[in-house]
This record gives sequence, structure tokens and C-alpha cells, in this order.
Amino acid sequence: MENRGYFDNSATTKPCREAAEAVMNAVENGWGNPSSLHFTGSEAESILEDARANVAAALSCKKEEIYFTSGGTESNNLAVFGAAYKMRRLGRRIVSTAIEHPSVDSALDALAAEGFEIVKIKPDRYGRIDEKYIYDAVDSDTILVTMMLVNNELGSILPVRSIKKAVSRAKAPALIHCDAVQAFGKMPVKPSALGADMVTVSSHKIHGPKGAGALYIRSGVKIQPRAFGGEQEMKIRPGTQAMPAIAGFGAAAKAIPDLKQSLERAESLKAYMLAKFEENGGIIINSAPDALPYVTNISVTGIKSEPMLNFLSSKGICVSSGSACSKGKKSRVLAEAGLENAAVESALRISFSRFTTESEIDYLAGMIKLGQSEIRKIR
Repeated sequence: MENRGYFDNSATTKPCREAAEAVMNAVENGWGNPSSLHFTGSEAESILEDARANVAAALSCKKEEIYFTSGGTESNNLAVFGAAYKMRRLGRRIVSTAIEHPSVDSALDALAAEGFEIVKIKPDRYGRIDEKYIYDAVDSDTILVTMMLVNNELGSILPVRSIKKAVSRAKAPALIHCDAVQAFGKMPVKPSALGADMVTVSSHKIHGPKGAGALYIRSGVKIQPRAFGGEQEMKIRPGTQAMPAIAGFGAAAKAIPDLKQSLERAESLKAYMLAKFEENGGIIINSAPDALPYVTNISVTGIKSEPMLNFLSSKGICVSSGSACSKGKKSRVLAEAGLENAAVESALRISFSRFTTESEIDYLAGMIKLGQSEIRKIR
């Protein structure tokens, strides 16, 4: 089917030309094992280190602080479990939020079963976290604080920068981890400015291929590996690197355009879209006015998510009903934010990329309006 409007960029993005070319170059010319000492291995290693340098440059950090993984989920698991097990002699308390990605939330549940004390801060109606509750939650027994920078369903921006002050005030030994998967490539993500010891980013959310991600670990910070058996990635993530995916990731990171200009354009597109929705009527905006403009959560009054999503898909439009990792289940994030059940059941997530156009938005608004009429007729 012809794609007439792709609005599921928070789930995955279309690979950019630079990334696709880098993948093919790695397949055809960089197919050696980067750990091998001969010239074919050296050629692959050069591609690997170029990619590492590109991701590091996009994060304004040293390339030695970048560890490649298979994606955001593995990076989050590595950060959460790795920090918890390394730091457990210093305390048992871990502070997070109730709206984290499943790769963090489920990891915390597993640690709770092992006897760690897990505190999940509740959000407000829009998925925002009041920094006051961070100060209340962090105590001298806290060994890890993990918080996303941008929520993947509501687009709310979380106060990650407040964590370091809370940790210092409590005189806690805590490491700070930030899941920046939804923020990277859309807004400035600089670990030193965030006060983060670890930061998770992913390739396929910035127009790179799937199968590659990275975990930034600040120089001097030690965590416990989750896998063993090789020297790759400084023993933090052993195993032969997935060179084509990593090469594409590096190229996508290098191709990230000026963030200020891109953000201004996204804000303009969001305002344009909201005006169209207001003309339609019957649409509730669940995201906060100050949410990252790339992600907007809406509820179409009186129509459940699945029939509207399927109707739009039949018209060549891609949206989602929540996190792709939840496979269409009722949104935990929206429920934690306190939305009424009717709003949760009719929620749709619309997520832009830097390639989204006004004409796509025109078509989306028109098809939602048509869907409002057609679906109600069927019922």
C-alpha cells in the first residue's frame, strides 16, 4: 500500500539515505571482523570507530564513552541491571518514574523481586514529573536513579537535570541513568549537561537501521556487564559487533541536522496540526502544551483506538495506539497519568520526524474526520 502519511516515528523511523549507503558499504567492504588483526579486520575496525566517533559527536562526549549494543532495550537493561548489581553493597533503593519504557520498567520489577526497593514517581495528568518528588524520593540509600528524558507516548519532557542536585543533597552514592531514546536527534542531549552517568540512545529512532544502539557511560563509572565472553566494547558488551547496523547508526548520527531549526519546524507543524484537529472537532489532546512537539497523543471522542487506527491504515496512514513494545495493549503510561478510561481506550499517538510535511498533516486530519463519520455509521 502507498504510504501517504507516516506518523509512527516514535516506534521507528525510515532510514535516511546516508544510513542506507553506510549499511551497504559495511556489507560489501567492511565485512571483516573488527577484532581480527589482518587488513580486512582493520578495515572493519575503521568503520566501527568512525561510527563511534559520530555517535559521540552527536552526544558531545568522548568516543571512549560510547558502548555499542543491539538497541535501546539492551542499553537500558545493561544500565539498570549493571548499575544495580555493581552498587548494591552501598544501598538497595532505586528511584524512577511510573511512566518509563517497558525495558526499564520491567527491569525494575525484576530487581524488586530480588529485594531492591523500587520507587516509581507518579506523573501529572500530562505525564510530567514534578522535580519536588525527586528530592522526596532520593535518600542516602539510593544507588540508582533512572529517568527518561522524553516520554515515548505523551512527549512530556522530564526533569532529568534535577536528579544530580537531589543525589548531592541526599549524599547518595547513586548513579544516574537517562533513557534518551525519544529525545536523541530531536533536542540537545548532552550527558554532562544532564548530569547523567549513563545515557541510552538508539539507531532506528534517528533514521538509522534497527539492530544498533549505544550506552554512554561516563569515564570512571563502573557497572557490571550482563554478558561475558569477549573483549569487544571494552568487555561491557562482548560479542562480534553488528557492523552494518552500527555503520548505519554512525551515518545517521552524523546526518542529524541543526537541532534548533528542526525543533522550530516541528513546533510549527504541531501548531498547524492542532489547528486542523480543532476544525475537525471531537478530538482531545492528551499531551502537554510544553511536550516535545514531535510526539502528540490524542483521543478521538467516542471511537476506540483500534478501529480508528485500522481505518487510517486502510487509507495509507500510519499512527499508533501507544508504545510499539506493548503490542497494542492498553496504555500503562496513560493510565498512570490518570486519564479517564474512555480517553485511554481511544488514544492515538502521532509522532513526527524531520521529514514530516504539511500535506501529510492535511491528509491525516481529513482522514480522521472521515473516520469519525464512517466508523460511527458502522456502529
